Amino acid sequence: MNPSQRWVYALKPASWPKVFVPAVLGQAVGAASAGRLSVGALAFGLLWMVADVAFIVLLNDWGDREVDALKRRMFPRGCSPKTIPDGILPARALLVAGLGAGGLALLLAGAAGALLERPLLLPLAALGLFVFAAYSLPPLRLNYRGGGEFLEMVGVGGVLPALHAYVQCGQWAPLELKLLAPGLLALCLSSALASGLSDEESDRAGGKHTVTTLLGNAVSRRASEALLVLGALLWLGAAGVSSAAFLRGGLVLGALLTLFFAGRVWRKSPPAVTNAFGAQAAYKLELHRAIWWATLALSAWVLAAGLGERR
Repeated sequence: MNPSQRWVYALKPASWPKVFVPAVLGQAVGAASAGRLSVGALAFGLLWMVADVAFIVLLNDWGDREVDALKRRMFPRGCSPKTIPDGILPARALLVAGLGAGGLALLLAGAAGALLERPLLLPLAALGLFVFAAYSLPPLRLNYRGGGEFLEMVGVGGVLPALHAYVQCGQWAPLELKLLAPGLLALCLSSALASGLSDEESDRAGGKHTVTTLLGNAVSRRASEALLVLGALLWLGAAGVSSAAFLRGGLVLGALLTLFFAGRVWRKSPPAVTNAFGAQAAYKLELHRAIWWATLALSAWVLAAGLGERR
């Protein structure tokens, strides 16, 4: 690989929707709440997310380099190449680039906060970076001590949408976001639990405490599937109490799509046992489709119907 290909590989663009989709939802809810779409807020959101996701991905690989090397030794043909253990990029390069991306994210938030008159934007951005740093970096390293999945749920399903809603409408928790947040948090926790499936034995050998290493593959899969259904039911419940017609339709659509894909997840579940890496990848693909497509459909509905209702 040439240098640019090495950096693209290290940045793992296929994983970006995990954080981009909740950001899109926050932007849509914020714009609908404000009654207009701010192009400046949208531009900030895009630039900030690129810096934020680079910060997360690069520093997560740096923090996990020892466990990644262990997994490579345990399963030399069972996992994709690891950025640091396989020599794609050196550890120092990922550390410097990751820290630089975090610094850029803070600079963008400070500048946009002043230009868009959003004084809480910089503190919210700093909170978002802190949550993800606490996930895998010392001294906290909660993904090693237990609780990493719940921290991911809070960061992806809570802080990110709140930040992006705030930059659009000036409120970090508009009513619409409060109503859909419980369902979104359940879906994000479902994704976080499933993420640990492919690393079960290497994480356990490396001393990481995750739900999968503690309770096993089968329990993690059942919990992920139950949380998918719970997320859909919470969205349906929120639709029943919302006074905003534009939000009700979006929540129902998102819930139905989640349930549709949940059926596909269940069909992929039985073969996704410990160390069945191909079957686990297919299982996680369907689970991510359930979350990402449903959330994007909800976002599109809320934005289009919300802006139309307020004209």
